[in-house]
Amino acid sequence: MSYQTEDYPDRVEFLSFDDRPLRRRIDSVDTYSAGILERALEGLRPSVEEGAHLVTLRGNALSALVAAADRIRRDDVGDVVTYVVNRNVNWTNICFVGCKFCAFAHLKTSELAYDHPIDSVLARIREGIERGATEVCMQGGINPEMDSDGYFELLRAVRGAFPKLHIHAYSPMEVYYGARRSAMDYPEYIRELKACGLDTMPGTAAEILDDGVREILSHKKLDTATWVRIIRAAHAEGVPTTSTMMYGHLETPMHIARHIDLLRSIQLDTGGFTEFVPLRFIWQETKLFAEGLVTPIPQGQLDLAVYATSRLMLRGLIDNLQTSWVKLGHELASLSLAAGCNDIGGTLMEESISREAGADAGEYTSAEELQAMIQRMRRVPRQRNTLYGSIDEDDGPPSGRAGSGALAHGRPAVATASVH
Repeated sequence: MSYQTEDYPDRVEFLSFDDRPLRRRIDSVDTYSAGILERALEGLRPSVEEGAHLVTLRGNALSALVAAADRIRRDDVGDVVTYVVNRNVNWTNICFVGCKFCAFAHLKTSELAYDHPIDSVLARIREGIERGATEVCMQGGINPEMDSDGYFELLRAVRGAFPKLHIHAYSPMEVYYGARRSAMDYPEYIRELKACGLDTMPGTAAEILDDGVREILSHKKLDTATWVRIIRAAHAEGVPTTSTMMYGHLETPMHIARHIDLLRSIQLDTGGFTEFVPLRFIWQETKLFAEGLVTPIPQGQLDLAVYATSRLMLRGLIDNLQTSWVKLGHELASLSLAAGCNDIGGTLMEESISREAGADAGEYTSAEELQAMIQRMRRVPRQRNTLYGSIDEDDGPPSGRAGSGALAHGRPAVATASVH
């Protein structure tokens, strides 16, 4: 269910009618909140404790936070909002992990289970390329009957059929499982994935990087330390990754702030994150909801608080903050562009994971629709490649920064009140 169709959304349109200048908005809030925002505007990243506080802001205080994030976005990355034309392929939904937040996965005995053959995957990718895709994003369930070299075989087939296509594939959970099946350590396994054609990896399977929360969400999934080891190994092997966070379920504001802080500590060391994508939890068809473990949080103010806080906490480290039309719907995703976001994601052409959980924003948004969403917010649309280079460049390292320089190890000038 998206913002447009939710019965009781936490409406945020009032922010569009708040025409007070930034200074007046900050002056209207409490001293503690105002101090955080003022220091952020001066270049000091909020500490973990301050970030947790910002996530709780609502109403008038949220208006000040959103305005500060929008100013920082404008100063740091300008008025361009990027998007990528990509083809999402979820080739199998067979999975034994049993995540309580997931309605996509099925056991192999389910009549709804599928495991598409490679020829079918290639046909889907070919369709995407014919519609302008420059990237394929491939993720699937953790299938216990996959061959030990299954991930390698799929990459070789895609790379062989489409030599110039950017392959963005395999979450840290898939790398964790594939490495175990192949009896390789993570660096060795990632090197082989790269040799088979892998270009970049999604930084999914992160959810909330806190083992207490992860145990409830999915006790069979890789733990926080393993997620971090795999991401650091990818960066060390020259494979940039995205970074993500799933919010709106069991987590507290402190969990959110600590998650972001962990990402920025990794980025300080590796420079390998290209973007940060906060992902709203879709609850309707999940075990978490069915078992009474979560109370649905209305979409709206929480989402903008998370995006705006992320912009402040990641300033100078991960410059590309991506909103999710799949999770939020077109209306709220558009509004989030005023809360610090500078990327609106991809066309996808197929998106099964959110849909199965209850999202109703669709599986495909055309480039023209993405452009219109951006222009409605009086921003400038620009198609990009996976590494945030202009689409008329080769899909390699862009001339500018990718998330403040994917795998470029320069230290940003912006300071932080507390990194760890």
